[in-house]
Amino acid sequence: MKQIILITDGCSNVGISPVVAAAHAKAEGIVVHVIGVLDGGGIGEQGAEEIQEIAKAGGGMSRMVQPAQLSQTVQMMTRKTVIQTIQQVVSEELRTILGHSKLEALPPEQRSDVVRVIDELTETTALKVALLIDASASMKPKLNAVKDAIYDLQLSLQSRAGESLLSVFHFPGNVSGDQEVEMDLDWTRDLANLNRLFYKLNMKGTTPTGPALLKVIRFIAGDADEIEADTLHREGREIHNRANAGRDGIWSDYVV
Repeated sequence: MKQIILITDGCSNVGISPVVAAAHAKAEGIVVHVIGVLDGGGIGEQGAEEIQEIAKAGGGMSRMVQPAQLSQTVQMMTRKTVIQTIQQVVSEELRTILGHSKLEALPPEQRSDVVRVIDELTETTALKVALLIDASASMKPKLNAVKDAIYDLQLSLQSRAGESLLSVFHFPGNVSGDQEVEMDLDWTRDLANLNRLFYKLNMKGTTPTGPALLKVIRFIAGDADEIEADTLHREGREIHNRANAGRDGIWSDYVV
């Protein structure tokens, strides 16, 4: 599974619409979440509307939070999307096998088997999360909260049984010219690398959210280790077969 979490506090003002970029991410199988980081003056009606539209186009969630809530929100979004994706796959298989997708309609024993499969897949499915940080000038007072959120998210990912990788980008880039986004951290599970994040940031007034999103999408989609949808189905099938070895009945052929 692949996710982008965009953390910003304002409106884009350079390049392609971030809503269009988010729709492209969804077409590539990448979920886009957006967190609006509030300050004393709020985030503005235009900024709030854009945040909601980006998340909707990217198939993800949007939240407006104070800096102190950022870490918890990032972790919640990451986990909730994994659970939702797995539940959608399970519902599709229920509909194929039983003609309906309601877990509650199953007999108690079969329902508990499915819930166990969902719980195991939530912890074992391979996951990649790319954080995209707005480093425009207005975000400067909020960067400490961003750093704390990244650190806590990495700890959360390390606690999962499945492979969990994190990458970090900020925009606009530090180099003068038209660089829309800069990579701070390639795919990693190593917390030691977090100490060098955002070193000597050159905070700027421009906010090229759309172009930055597109470049992160290309980075994720072009990765050699990208996870295909059939991997999730295969892992679900293996877990179910182990959990139900030797049983007869409909769930012996259950496929996630």
